[in-house]
Amino acid sequence: MSRHTLAPAPSSSGTLPGLVVASFGRHCLVESPNGERRICHPRGKKSQVVVGDRVAWLPTGDEGSVERVDARRNLFYRQDEMRTKSFAANLDQILVLIAADPEFSERQLARALIAAEAEGIAVLIVLNKSDLQPAFDIAWTRLESYRRMGATVLPLRLKGASAAGTEEGLDTLQLHLADKTTLVLGPSGAGKSTLVNRLVPHAKALTGEISRALNSGKHTTTSTTWYWVDEAHSSALIDSPGFQEFGLNHIEPMQLAHLMPDLRATLGQCRFYNCTHLHEPGCAVMAQVEGLDPREQQKSISENRYRIYTELFAELSERRSY
Repeated sequence: MSRHTLAPAPSSSGTLPGLVVASFGRHCLVESPNGERRICHPRGKKSQVVVGDRVAWLPTGDEGSVERVDARRNLFYRQDEMRTKSFAANLDQILVLIAADPEFSERQLARALIAAEAEGIAVLIVLNKSDLQPAFDIAWTRLESYRRMGATVLPLRLKGASAAGTEEGLDTLQLHLADKTTLVLGPSGAGKSTLVNRLVPHAKALTGEISRALNSGKHTTTSTTWYWVDEAHSSALIDSPGFQEFGLNHIEPMQLAHLMPDLRATLGQCRFYNCTHLHEPGCAVMAQVEGLDPREQQKSISENRYRIYTELFAELSERRSY
């Protein structure tokens, strides 16, 4: 798993620079600037690295040890009552791939966007299966509130191995991926594997190679994996295993409105400085929810988005009362 180029010079401490391109349990795969990859083990029982980390490592025989993890620009993760699950670090953006069918969960979409906003990471929403009608038009309408609050939403039609027709929207999507490190998220059935394999033709073979290296031939769930999209190594995709739930236990209830752009636009206009936007008189957020004030023609917050806010606020408040 290497390219035949000059090896990087070690630092004064003897460590070498590297990039974590895959991880599983206590193992990770580190890529050197010359393209060489080898299994490394983080030092210390509590030490944990994630894909996208820049590290300093030392060779130990055929493997290596991670001596230091460089400061991260950001870390995208989810947290529930049981554990914290980190996806990747040092991201430029997150691509959330959803589909016209099966119907996507707006609550899961909103949670992913809130977690990204908390880390200052841009989000790209891509709606796949634009050839399915009327399902696509219905799904596109459901995303109107996200476009209205400034999110980039792109249509896409991927041609699968057995599907007829042509692909649409892929060229536009690739422009948004150029020169960026992008984490790809998506529920089952959205076409995430098809997209990754389309953008990175060697992805399947590379995944198998990494799986064998990290897991010593044992059958395990797929690890989070970094793929270079171009020969110049300026654009990268990070593919991660799917998930059923997206916990936000690391978010304080009073933070929520600040992390939802449509609600945030009216903050500071409420009568009370500590307004929860749930029941207080003079709440500017509630006044902007569709249907609450018949005198207003254009509302900035959809009823569904406000419902998601109230449910999340209650969920996070309840867990902090234990």
